Amino acid sequence: MRPILKWAGGKRSLTREIINLFPEDFKYRSYHEPFFGGGAVFFKIQPKKGSINDINKKLINFYKVVREHPYELIQETKKHLYCKDTYYDLREKFNNGKLDDIEAAALFLYLNKTAYNGLYRVNSDGKFNVPFGRHKNPTITPEKTILQASKLLKNVEILNQDFNYIAGYAEKGDIVYLDPPYQPISETSKFTSYTKEGFGLKKHRSLRNLCFTLDRQGVLFVLSNSFSKQIEDLYS
Repeated sequence: MRPILKWAGGKRSLTREIINLFPEDFKYRSYHEPFFGGGAVFFKIQPKKGSINDINKKLINFYKVVREHPYELIQETKKHLYCKDTYYDLREKFNNGKLDDIEAAALFLYLNKTAYNGLYRVNSDGKFNVPFGRHKNPTITPEKTILQASKLLKNVEILNQDFNYIAGYAEKGDIVYLDPPYQPISETSKFTSYTKEGFGLKKHRSLRNLCFTLDRQGVLFVLSNSFSKQIEDLYS
């Protein structure tokens, strides 16, 4: 199935190549994604057990609402018209944070479908700051996909923790797909602003150490990242 959200760095076009790196019996193993984002690989393989995680609290609230309240989410999202003025009014409301979980999830979905390039980007204060996208005819409420995702998400734990949680969570033989914000390889590829904290070299070192830990524990993992001298040196 398709992911619900558009997401910068999403792997929808690469799912086949990534899944080909998994063992043949992957459907019978627990599957985990510590950097979930749009979850393209998860939605493609549709695991029966495991966990998904992201440090972005609003993203995780969205997926929890999809799992527990899909019909309410659909109805709430449909209340919002698609136009520039509405977009900026709802963006301000989203950033104020005085919303219940379903309202927050509906605004998250609306902004994702109507923002420029479907970006989720925040400033140093943690405020969503992507401009209006001027899409011709966006599908803001993909009802069928939401209902499919709701059923699938009931198979897994949905967490909002640091990615290192997986060292104490995954068991021997489990599969972990690690898709962190990439190490920039040029001045024009610096986008890692999914959270106000960003994801710098210190966190990439921590992720490298996590990979070594998972390997010692017998946990199978696949890691995606940019190809750069820094990343090559980290893992060599």
